[in-house]
Order: sequence, then C-alpha cells, then structure tokens
Amino acid sequence: MNTVKILLVEDHMVVRNGIKLLLESEGEFTVIGEASDGVEALSMLANGLAPDIVLTDISMENMDGMELLKVVVQKYPLVKVVILSMLNQIHYVVKGFDLGLAGYLLKNVGYHELLFGLKHVADGGRYISEEVSMALLEQVSSGQVYTAVEKGMTVDLDINDRELEVLALIADGFTNLEIADRIFLSKRTVEGYRQSLIDKTKVKNTAELVKYAFQHGLLK
Repeated sequence: MNTVKILLVEDHMVVRNGIKLLLESEGEFTVIGEASDGVEALSMLANGLAPDIVLTDISMENMDGMELLKVVVQKYPLVKVVILSMLNQIHYVVKGFDLGLAGYLLKNVGYHELLFGLKHVADGGRYISEEVSMALLEQVSSGQVYTAVEKGMTVDLDINDRELEVLALIADGFTNLEIADRIFLSKRTVEGYRQSLIDKTKVKNTAELVKYAFQHGLLK
C-alpha cells in the first residue's frame, strides 16, 4: 500500500514531533520532511522533495503558512496544502480556499478527524474541520459577509498572524504569562504584542481591545 507523503511545517519542535508521531502511528502516512517555516519548506521542495501534502501552521516567522500556500499552489500544483492551526478565524479559511487550499484543520481536532481529513485530501477532496464548518454555518445563517473581514480592518490596521493569535488568546481570558507558555514566546514578547494591538486599534485598554476586535470582525 502506498503511503501518503507529508511535509510537516511547524515552528514549534515539540508540537511538530507530536504531530509526526501521530501521523506515523498510522501506517498510511509518512513524514518525509520537516521545516520550521515557509522559507525552509520551499527550499526542501526546490531541492526535489516531493510530498503529497504540505501540512503547515499559519503563524511562523520568516514566511507564514498563507504565503507558503501561495507559492506552493503556483510552483507545485500537484502538491496539496492543508493548514493545521489554532486560529479559528473565518477570514483565514475563506482566504485559504480562495488561494487553493485543500484543507483547514484546527490543532484541537481529534486524532481520527485529523487522519480522516488528510486521507480525504490525499484522495483528491477538500476538507474543513467540524468546528470550523459549524462556525461558517452559523455565519451563513446570520447573513454575515466573510470577505468584509479580509477587506476591512485587519488589512488597514496591518495586524499580522501572530498578533491575531495573541488577540484570540487575550479574548479567551489568558494572561500574558499563560499566552507565552501556550505559544512558546517570552512574557515580554507577548506584552509587546498586546501593546501593539492596543496602539494599532487606538483603544485605551485590553477590555476595549477585545470589544473592538469583535465589533470589527477581527475575532468571531
């Protein structure tokens, strides 16, 4: 039986190793390459690595998952790209599939859904994890327009992927130290992101920042 060849792109080594162990515990997958960012992944592809699927995070230094997706779709059309992220913002999903994404999975996805989604993509389909699908359905039911988020305040404010990741965790009530532990940054770096968000949105404090984020579509 031919195995599905995976190039795993994830900047946190512990997370990357965990995903690799999960995938290779199932005989249908083989991780043939590992990269810490999009630049390293593209270098491996340029040197002849031929995965069936690039499984990538969004928020990474040097080149993030969305930029990697754009290049892979253009230069390596036979390679499918699946995003595995903790970011549950609908505009990422919409933008990704507009660019040619094959799948979008959240990092809290169950083991069996992860494997099912990757198998479905390998067989030529597209896949969105159940939690993301339900969020999309809720917004369709409420008549919200997703493209407004992509064309609106996120771009105008120049808020990057890492800042959005921190913003989502702030909204969930995590402290700077807890956020730092969760996404493997220093407490001072997280404090810097928080202050940058406050400065860019021109609000007075964290409570106003979270309120602003929901009102302007930065968070769903």
